[in-house]
Amino acid sequence: MPHNKAPLSVTIPKDLTASLVVFLVALPLCLGVALASNAPLFSGVLSGIIGGILVGWLSGSHKSVSGPAAGLTAIVAAQIGQLGAFETFLLAVMLAGLIQIIMGIARLGFIAAFFPGSVIKGLLAAIGVILILKQIPHVLGHDADAEGEMSFFQPDHRNTFTELLDTFFDIQPGAALVGLLGILLLVLWNRSKLLKNSPVPAALVVVVMGVVINLILRQSGSAWVIAESHLVQVPVPKDLGAFIGFLKFPNFTQFTNPAVYVAAMTIAIVATLETLLNLEAVDKIDPDQRRSPPNRELIAQGIGNVVSGLIGGLPMTSVIIRSSVNINSGGKTKLSAIMHGVLLLLCVLLMPTWLNEIPLAALAAILIMTGLKLTSPQILRQMWCAGKSQFLPFIITVVAIIFTDLLIGIVIGLCVAIAFILGSNLRRPVHKVIEKHSGGDVLRIELANQVSFLNRASLEKALFEVPRGGHVLLDARSTDYIDPDILDLIEDFKKTTANAHGVKLSLAGFKDNYLLKDHIQYTDYSNREVQSALSPATVLEILRAGNQRFLHGERIERDYSRQIDATASGQFPMAAVLGCIDSRAPAEVVFDLGLGDIFSARVAGNIATTELLGSLEYACAVVGSKLVVVLGHTSCGAVNAAVDLLVAAKKASEATPCGNLDGLVIEIQQSINPLTLKKPDQWAQGEKAAYTNEISRRNVIRTICTIRQRSATLNKLVEEGKIAIIGGLYDVTSGEVSFFQTAESSVTQLDAPMVVTNHDS
Repeated sequence: MPHNKAPLSVTIPKDLTASLVVFLVALPLCLGVALASNAPLFSGVLSGIIGGILVGWLSGSHKSVSGPAAGLTAIVAAQIGQLGAFETFLLAVMLAGLIQIIMGIARLGFIAAFFPGSVIKGLLAAIGVILILKQIPHVLGHDADAEGEMSFFQPDHRNTFTELLDTFFDIQPGAALVGLLGILLLVLWNRSKLLKNSPVPAALVVVVMGVVINLILRQSGSAWVIAESHLVQVPVPKDLGAFIGFLKFPNFTQFTNPAVYVAAMTIAIVATLETLLNLEAVDKIDPDQRRSPPNRELIAQGIGNVVSGLIGGLPMTSVIIRSSVNINSGGKTKLSAIMHGVLLLLCVLLMPTWLNEIPLAALAAILIMTGLKLTSPQILRQMWCAGKSQFLPFIITVVAIIFTDLLIGIVIGLCVAIAFILGSNLRRPVHKVIEKHSGGDVLRIELANQVSFLNRASLEKALFEVPRGGHVLLDARSTDYIDPDILDLIEDFKKTTANAHGVKLSLAGFKDNYLLKDHIQYTDYSNREVQSALSPATVLEILRAGNQRFLHGERIERDYSRQIDATASGQFPMAAVLGCIDSRAPAEVVFDLGLGDIFSARVAGNIATTELLGSLEYACAVVGSKLVVVLGHTSCGAVNAAVDLLVAAKKASEATPCGNLDGLVIEIQQSINPLTLKKPDQWAQGEKAAYTNEISRRNVIRTICTIRQRSATLNKLVEEGKIAIIGGLYDVTSGEVSFFQTAESSVTQLDAPMVVTNHDS
């Protein structure tokens, strides 16, 4: 359902404050990514401006913020070196943007849906850990590693951990004071309800505090004054002409250089993957849980990269760090991303000198708090509880990203997740059900909604395990897509393997475009041949199996149109069921049967009247049914009425408006011992229900006796072993039928073990 839109009076103030915080964080990151990429510093800022204003406006994402990405630094540096000139590299960036636009138009953004959730969560947690590890040096004033450099192995031949170790031997007191006070302020701010609800963002207060502290230290001549290397360092143009002079333009004479196209394709693929990954991650942490259209995002990123390449910017992607800061700062719509780009443009153009007074330690404090929110212990505990198939891809993704970089770590995490998926598909059995049809047992293999090549091994194993002489049904009625590899497997089995193994293969639900046609080779209804081959014991097992399917929600999928055609010319039911008229006990449903399988005679209290005896005689002596089931049920209204009327010494016609119930009630009352009756106020809780259920069972037994005594035809068939008469009690609370024989049943004809009871009342 669509989310209710908040009024502009609510969203605009939140977006503006969020944009200010994102701008403050994005500025040094843009500069740092450019520095780490061996590109002009201004190219990083320019990419941030375009990513904010242009991509933010075109994007369909409400929370994503775009700009130069740390994950591209190694690729950008390598491509600039290979192409030999930054202007040639800009041509590759422009072409990469065109490739992304084509990918978006071709709707290739769908691949975002195939990133496993464990890997996306691993990405978020890893970014959180990296932010903390990478920002600790900046918080303490150690600036050997540029802001925005996120790889484990750094350009200065150090790594994340050695940099941390070096930091504790190179602490700048002034920066440490600003950084630690900033973290303390952010923690206290979040714990104070008054401050947390304040319209002033905590991050802005931290930045202002850092600037003020450094000004005081400078004015007082303190040795703790923060060095220029630990302040934001924006290129300062003297005038508008100098600002325009920062722009670079692509070298179009290199259009024939094959290396340009290789670089463009590399940048396009990597930037697309990083954008789609970050887009999924941002949507996961968005409190409003809105979904971003990936194809629109690719087009927006492509246009942004075309413009960036045309005027001297770095390639851009959706960036998880800035997006996380945007969400944590309360951003509601994409206005925050757009305004952060506007602020970058205005401040760099109009007040770069003031920006260069901001200590990196203050910004590092903000990023550390962002990292802590991304890497919470709850996420680790949640993934652990989800099992190893979720936890291992998650934790391996986290470790791989920390010790390599974002893209390599994601690839490793994806490989681990895919390995688990493949292993799961190899081990997971396909859904198999043994169906007891009137014509024999059939193994039904139910195909999933989407059957890919990953399911080939398990399906092949299931088919080859069908025993000789067996019958297997491949059921595709719930399937929307079957991979060509699977269709080839089925075709080969149908033409070659099934005949060689003596197996019959039936197909159901296959669409016309699969070439495989539906073909049913088994009988799922009772016909003359099936009926003549059945014994009473076999029929009983069919009913028992059907009731078990009914209990477990595994009812046979039947083609009723086919059964209508097959049974139109005659009927050959295998059983006759004398049941109660109660609406909760329809025999065909309770026993999971098809058209033409049984005669169903129903009367209140399942008593054997003359008319019903005639019907049962016709079912068995004329049409050939092999089994008669007298089916009572618990909580029977007719039995309850018979008990109550006997206690009250009334006829049904006296107590109810029904003038024709007397004979029926009197018949049921023959199963009640009056000495066992109690007055209404004498029954203990649940005692009367148990009593009437027992009367229902005794009534079934008595009906069986009546059938044998009053129908010479049925009695003779029982004695000749041609039919059996059994009782059953259907539990309306569970759906289970309990079968039982009596002394009047043909015990010798029923091989299945059953309860044998006498019929004394």
